[in-house]
Amino acid sequence: MNLPDPLLENARRFAEKQGMTLNQLLEDALRRRLAERRTSSAKPFRLHTVRGKLLNPNLDLDRTSALIAADDEAEYHDRS
Repeated sequence: MNLPDPLLENARRFAEKQGMTLNQLLEDALRRRLAERRTSSAKPFRLHTVRGKLLNPNLDLDRTSALIAADDEAEYHDRS
């Protein structure tokens, strides 16, 4: 591994202030960086929208009671 002298010296001083070896500091930094990449590798969320027949224009999305009632009615209608 080849590190620029100023970076290596800063790392040595930092490790000393933290009461750890340079090896421990570098190991910790690598572990944190690799863990960061694992958590951020999730695919970005993508909202899928639909047009036309799937959307009920009479449904008020701001009234949750109306949404629940419409869902119940649709489920009851499908059963009969």
